[in-house]
Amino acid sequence: MSGSFTSLNTALSALRYNRVAMDVASGNIANVGTEGYVRRRVSAEAVGAPAQPAMWSRYDGAGEGVAVSGVDRLADALLDVRARREHGNQSYLDVRQSVLERVETGIGEPGDNGVAAAIADFRSAWHDLANNPGSDAARAQVLGRASTLADALRIQSRNVDAESGDLRMRALGDVAEVNTVASDLAATNKSIAIAHLNGTDAGVLLDKRDQLALRLSELTGSTATLRADGGFDVSVNGVPLVTGKDAGTLQITSGITPTGASDGAPIGYAVTGGSGTTAVPSGLTGELGGVTDLLTTTLPAYAAGLDAVAKQLADEVNAQHQAGYDAAGNPGQPLFGYDPADPAGSLAVALTAPGQVAASSVPGGGLDAGNATALATATGVEDSYQRLVNGFGTEVASVKRLAANQQVLTSQVDGSREQLSGVSLDEEMVTMLSSQRAYEAAARVMTTVDSVLDTLINRTGLVR
Repeated sequence: MSGSFTSLNTALSALRYNRVAMDVASGNIANVGTEGYVRRRVSAEAVGAPAQPAMWSRYDGAGEGVAVSGVDRLADALLDVRARREHGNQSYLDVRQSVLERVETGIGEPGDNGVAAAIADFRSAWHDLANNPGSDAARAQVLGRASTLADALRIQSRNVDAESGDLRMRALGDVAEVNTVASDLAATNKSIAIAHLNGTDAGVLLDKRDQLALRLSELTGSTATLRADGGFDVSVNGVPLVTGKDAGTLQITSGITPTGASDGAPIGYAVTGGSGTTAVPSGLTGELGGVTDLLTTTLPAYAAGLDAVAKQLADEVNAQHQAGYDAAGNPGQPLFGYDPADPAGSLAVALTAPGQVAASSVPGGGLDAGNATALATATGVEDSYQRLVNGFGTEVASVKRLAANQQVLTSQVDGSREQLSGVSLDEEMVTMLSSQRAYEAAARVMTTVDSVLDTLINRTGLVR
């Protein structure tokens, strides 16, 4: 009789295993669109004969069926590490690319409304005045073109300032998000540790852990280290931010005020935790690293170049203009005025009347146009501005190329992770069908054994 009952237990184990397999497959199918979900797979192990057979046992070694050895998450820790690194680099380059492209669009070169076109029109106005020095309309045109040129430089300067202001606010927002995500990760670490101690399934928590760690990498380029209890320790440029169930606080220590203004100092960060406050070394990647580099290096360099162009324009034009004489024979006055602390942002025309334009190079020479000719042929500012724009364009092109190359690497890693961890509906349907058929077969075994037992119990030994 024991052999028959063993067959029942074997069939029962098959029913249990295949029911779990169908449950897991249905869970995978239900989460096919869930971001960050890692598919599960049931692991089975064969159940052999008892290690210590019962006395008088005649067990023939057929085994005792199958058991669920575990439900595994199909994830690769090395792929996850690489994904966090590549996403951090991608976020860094994406921020730089988007900002530099906006600034490049604002520069508008080459184009009819840019500074280069305004400089050319300004020189052309002096040419027209040199050809007709007695024309009040030509003098008025010089002032109008000068005003247009000053406006173009001021607009560019304001665009850069506005972009810098937006980036400072973005840095504040990124820091706030970092602290929120770090707190969530610490809480998740605590829940994972409890689940492991209790022996309960932590799959959903591990999915959340991976997503939070990935987001921290996108924000700061942070690195995550696996703990023995299944959680992550996270550090930002070597400074611990999350340690088990404890999360530190990332702070902006200099460069940006709480209202998003600049305090004039280099941008600095620090992490405050249980062990005190530790400064974060320079060299962040991720979104915050891209924002920091733009605010610290790229945009200030272009703004300084624009200021240099505005100062050169004003100083050279003013020097030449003051060497000439206006329509009334008076010595020329400065044509442009500016604040030395902000040349491009404050450049403006200082003259108020067309008659003040100094076209003549000799006193009382009403029809002399020597000074106008000198101003029309000056090209130093044009060359300086072209070098500035070309340098910026080269940097934009370089960032675009790096971002495109990085996108290839990031996509490759994401594709590998998706191939391993993503849910394939076709594969899950095959699993469901095979488990269903195996379940039906196990049920058929139970029916057959039940029939055998019925024969043995109810029909054997009957006297008719």
